[in-house]
This record gives sequence, structure tokens and C-alpha cells, in this order.
Amino acid sequence: MDHSLQQDIACDVAVVGSGAGGMSTAIVAAKNGLDVVIVEKASVFGGTTAFSGGVLWIPGNPDDPEDDIDRAREYLAYETGNFFDADAVEAYLETGPQMLRFLEEETAVSFVPTLYPDYHPDAPGGAETGRSVLAKPFDASQLGDNLKRLRPPLSTITFMGMMFNSSNADIKHFFNVTKSARSLAYVTKRLLAHGAEYLRHGRGTQITSGNALAARLAKTCFDLGIPIYTDTAAKALLAKDGRISGLEVEAGGKNKTVTARRGVVLAAGGFAHDYDRIGKAYEHLRRGGEHFSPVPLENTGDGIRLAERAGVPFETRYPNTSAWMPVSKVPDGKGGYTAFPHLLDRYKPGIFAVLKNGRRFTNESNSYHDFGEALLAACEGQAETVCWLIADHRTVRKYGLGHAKPAPMPLSPWLRNGYLVRGKTLAELARKAGIDPAGLEQTAARYNDDAARGEDRQFGRGSTAFNRYLADPDHRPNPCVAPIRKGPFYALRIIMGDLGTFDGLQTTVKGQVIGSDGAPIEGLFAVGNDRASIMGGAYPGAGITLGPALTFGYITGRFLAEQE
Repeated sequence: MDHSLQQDIACDVAVVGSGAGGMSTAIVAAKNGLDVVIVEKASVFGGTTAFSGGVLWIPGNPDDPEDDIDRAREYLAYETGNFFDADAVEAYLETGPQMLRFLEEETAVSFVPTLYPDYHPDAPGGAETGRSVLAKPFDASQLGDNLKRLRPPLSTITFMGMMFNSSNADIKHFFNVTKSARSLAYVTKRLLAHGAEYLRHGRGTQITSGNALAARLAKTCFDLGIPIYTDTAAKALLAKDGRISGLEVEAGGKNKTVTARRGVVLAAGGFAHDYDRIGKAYEHLRRGGEHFSPVPLENTGDGIRLAERAGVPFETRYPNTSAWMPVSKVPDGKGGYTAFPHLLDRYKPGIFAVLKNGRRFTNESNSYHDFGEALLAACEGQAETVCWLIADHRTVRKYGLGHAKPAPMPLSPWLRNGYLVRGKTLAELARKAGIDPAGLEQTAARYNDDAARGEDRQFGRGSTAFNRYLADPDHRPNPCVAPIRKGPFYALRIIMGDLGTFDGLQTTVKGQVIGSDGAPIEGLFAVGNDRASIMGGAYPGAGITLGPALTFGYITGRFLAEQE
């Protein structure tokens, strides 16, 4: 069935993009009586949200009402530095909990609390738990025929198409499947249920994380009668009487017009795959390195280009243009690669990261963004921005490494296709991987000496609540460090990726796009990654993209409803 736009239409609000920012804006506007449509150039809806962890950073959320908002404000001021926007932060802190209550009470969206610490819990105003909430798992079969249009989760972070939350207890059952009869029974039950779902629907329907969030938002859109026109690309903004009045879109090779009486909302997901723009913005690309983003390929900066063509200025201002994510390139068996985001393995004991010279360069158990910043700094002036994760056989069999799963899943496919490099000794491993052998041996000796005592005197690994959160709580005395002693040894090449762009269009707090004269452009709004992040290029905690996307979508949707 063709779900693209087939004819010229008129509405109150036209939203470009079907991620969390766009759908939340649409839902709030529709709940307030407006006629809303969403156009999406991909053949699936959900945007980057459907690939994400589904976590929102909302201080003072209903599951943590005792959170001190003054401390949250202090934390954001510390983290954002010169880019602290007092008005936007105040609106965010005040409205975030309201947005969560609205979604929980009036939509199909629901959340569960998490124990995520802030990424810098020891910083002024940081918290060791409570500020992040997670989308509740969802039975996606409730989408009916629209299930076929839900963007699938990122394949490299599923197991045979099954999804898990990173903190979910069932992951432990999969890790222990060869050691526990209870875990074996649990895993068998999960596999049988997943197989039944696949036979009936062509995919798993018990979904979690960002896929669940995207599905819940979409279910609400459909319940409210908000159409999501897929395979429909926004090509130009239309203007009338000095204000933005609609869109020209392309669907099926034909141009159609969407007249929008209240305004157009740009929510196209930022510019992670606008190769011309990131080639200029990313220093590691300017000096000849690689960048491999796991976000949807459709995120090519369409919203920002639409605004620029309408005379809106845009520049990259933040010290970190994007949310950095270390990734490995997983051969897809067809001559190409899929990105694997390293969200979990770096935290585990018995794994460390080195540069080409064989030296460690950072605390491997820091956040992905902090790890990325450290890698960029360590490789400054070099053609390549690259490092390797190093582990011994016991560690890889226990925790896995990258896309290579722990026992009993075999390692041989990953050795044959070159994803993993193996050596009987550290020196042999280094030579095969292109790492300095002496440097690696010296690094391992120093690391092992500390790790044997549960320490990391070089970088303090395991010293914060966040370091320890995704480590192995059963490994003592330090859940983040263990010696790497007995071969064979393994290396996995890591390059830079991202989870989306931070730089975006300048807006008012309400989401109105600001023009070259410093005044809001009538009828033009931006949310999500098309809007400049209030985090100013910093990454303070789990959910600092989706939290603002949904909160400011809520604010913008209400503002649109208030306009004449």
C-alpha cells in the first residue's frame, strides 16, 4: 500500500520528520484541536528515535520528585559553560515533568524509571540516579498494518532481531545461558516467542528502548487521526504575505503542496549524513580520517537546508558539533558495513583501549561522548582518528566484544571476515593490528599491575557511579577493571561515529526559527535535532537528546495551538 501524499492538502500544522520531536509536537497540537500532518521522506517512520536507547533526561520527573531543580540548573550551567541559555533551561526544567505527565495520562506513551547516574555525577549539581526515564516496552502489533512502516531497530544492537534494554535483567540470562539451567530455560522461552512473532509479523513485536518510544508516539498519532505520509520528501518552504505558509513536497516523482495555516515545523533529524557539511565541521574528517554514523541515512540536513533557502542563517558553533559515539564497522556480507555503537563493552573489566602507539588515552568507562572527545584530542594532528579495544580470550567469551557475542556464540565468523584480530601473544596481536608491539606490552603490564588490585591509577576507571553502572557488579573489588593476562588476545578497531548532531537552527524558547535580522520568522518552527541543542555541545546524561526533543516539542505544540 502506498502511504505517500497523493494530492494537494491543507492543514493547520505541517511537520517535516517523524522522530520524537516531530511526533510530540504533532500530538500536542492535535490534542489542542489543530489539524496536523506529518511528512517523512523515508519509507518508514520513527527517525533516529527508533534507533535510540529511548531514554529521556528529565530532572524532577514524576519518578524522582525529590530531585533538586536548583542543583539540576547548576549542573546544566556547569556542563554547557558559555552556551548556557538561562531562558531555555528554565523552560526545560519547568516543563519537562509536565510533558511526561501529559504523555502518561493522555497518550499511548509510557515510561519506567531508571537508575542511570548523570554522566558526570561528581560535577557540581550532578546526580547519582533518578533523572533519566526510559520508554516502557511495547507490543508493536498494536500498530496493525502500520507495523510494516515502523523503522526497525539498529540491527547490530539486537540478537537475532530481539531487543533488550541495556539495564534489563534478561541480558544477564543470555550471558549465563551456558552456566544456569534457569537462564537456559528463560532464553529458550524468549527465542520461541520471538520466532512466533517473526512468523506472524515478519519481525519481533515485543520492542524496547527507542523503538518502543517511536511506536508509542506513532500509535498516538494514528489514534488522533494524524497521518504520517512516508516516501514524501519536503522540497521547499512556501511563503505568503511575509510568513511561511506551507510546503512543497515530492512523492512518487510528483510535486504536491501542503498548505499550513499555523506553520511548518522542521523536525528532520539534523545533518549527520550531510557529507558536505560534516566534511567541513568535523576536524577528524578535515584531516583525512573516517566517520561512520549509525543514525538513519535519511538524516541529510533537509530541515536546515529548507530554512537556509528561506534566508535563515546557519553555522556550526558548538565545540562538539555532534554527540560522539565510538563505532566499529561490521561487515554485512554484501561488501558493505553496518555501524556497531560501543555502548556496553567498554565498561566491562578486562577490556582497555589503545592508540596506534599502544598507549591508553582515556578512562574507557566514561560516556561514549567523553570517550569520543578523548579520542579526537589524542589523535589531533594525525591522519587517522582510530583506536583499538584489547581483551583476552576469557573476557571476550564472557562479555563479547563489539558485535561478537559471548559464549556459546562462535568467534570464527568474526575472525574470518576481519572484524576481530587475534594473536597468541600481545606482540603478535599488535603486529597483526598495526599497533606498536612494545607500546602495547608496556601498557598491558602497567594496566595489569593496577587491575590486580582493583585500581586504575592512570585514568581512575571505576571511580564514578556512572563508570560502575554499566560494568560488571559481580566483579570485585572494581567492576570496571581486571587484568589481561592469558592469550589468545583480541583487538577490535574503533573509529568515530555519532548519535546525531548538536548544532541546529537558532530558535526562540517556543521553537520559532530566528531569521537573519534576529527576529522570529512567522510560521516557521524547529524541534529535535533541527533545533540547536540547549546542551551546547555537551553530553551531561542519558537522554539529553530525547528529553529536550519531547519537551520542546510539547512547548512548540502548545504555542502553535495558542496562535490565531
